[in-house]
Amino acid sequence: MNRVEAKTRIPLASGVLLLGVLLSACGNNAADSANAGNAAQSAPENSAKNGAADPAANGASNGATNAAAGGAANAGESTPQTGGKLVIYSPNETEINNPILKEFQDRTGIQVEMVSGGTGDLLNRIKAEAANPLGDLMFGGTVESLDAYKEFFEPYESKELANLNPQMTDPARGWTPFTSLPMVILYNKDLVPAGKEPKSWNDLLSPDWKGKIAYADPAKSGSSFTQLATMLTAFGKDDGKGWDFVGKLIGNLDGKVLSSSGMVPKGVADKEYPVGITLEENALRYVEGGSKVGIVYPSEGTSAVPDGMAVIKGAKNADNAKLFIDFAAGKDVQSLMQSEFKRRPVRTDLEPSQGVTPISDIKLVNYDLSWASEQRAAIIDQFTKKLTGQQ
Repeated sequence: MNRVEAKTRIPLASGVLLLGVLLSACGNNAADSANAGNAAQSAPENSAKNGAADPAANGASNGATNAAAGGAANAGESTPQTGGKLVIYSPNETEINNPILKEFQDRTGIQVEMVSGGTGDLLNRIKAEAANPLGDLMFGGTVESLDAYKEFFEPYESKELANLNPQMTDPARGWTPFTSLPMVILYNKDLVPAGKEPKSWNDLLSPDWKGKIAYADPAKSGSSFTQLATMLTAFGKDDGKGWDFVGKLIGNLDGKVLSSSGMVPKGVADKEYPVGITLEENALRYVEGGSKVGIVYPSEGTSAVPDGMAVIKGAKNADNAKLFIDFAAGKDVQSLMQSEFKRRPVRTDLEPSQGVTPISDIKLVNYDLSWASEQRAAIIDQFTKKLTGQQ
């Protein structure tokens, strides 16, 4: 946990572009891209963590900035101008956050400060700051990780609740879903011969992959924890068979775990690893960026748990945090995530995502979110002990 966090202040008056103007001022595209790049560079640790310097990532970020312009004209008056401040803690990639934050600032006049880090690190920070919260909102991180820290969040029922998939919402309103995130196996087509690519979780146990699997530390990465809980569920979380499988997988990791989830697809695309376990949206953006990688939905089943948003209990700017949640769960942002970042929306009034495998064609495990939340600390502890040879 000895990591440097990046705190980014994005003042409204310093190059935060009116995205509605972007749509009409085509001649300013170069300047717009430069401003988007400057915003990304203001959080260097987060960019490095998530591979934002990659051509695929930069292309997505620039495209998203321009795409977000379309929504401004349609709903620019729906979010009231309030002003003030909002401090967001987020493990999301910079290229995802930037267009959302810029548009939110334009519509509301609220000044946003961003603190970037891994999900685990940020949740521990929120816990440590409980007596005097310095943040207002947790934006990102899979929801079972947020739920495990629910005592540090204030329940909030979003104004967009009626438009959200009820299977992906929290009955206690401790968090609001942002997007649905299937977990996949990613492989490099130059390093894995055709016909030899893994088709299942179990295929990762092959001696061919020993020490060659990119996987993030579940103690630091919320998505990596979800992947771990998914594999435990697929093989038997209650009868010990799940841990039998995970123990063998840890042996094949050969003591290697990465410090952030963004390093997984980057490592596979850059040929540092032939295979990796990652988020579908990360994998799809590398595919669209031209990387020679392939995607597998494991035959035993995977999960599609949402990441979430939650108001930090005692937040000094709680009303602004709630306004941001409604904005990010709104149709404009959800459409942007779908079209530009290949993330699956959690709204029921949007058409199924194009260019991705229909969710009905993906085998899903019976993922018990309550179990994953309640057992998160114990699961991470057991994984870490097995990884370090203590068990």
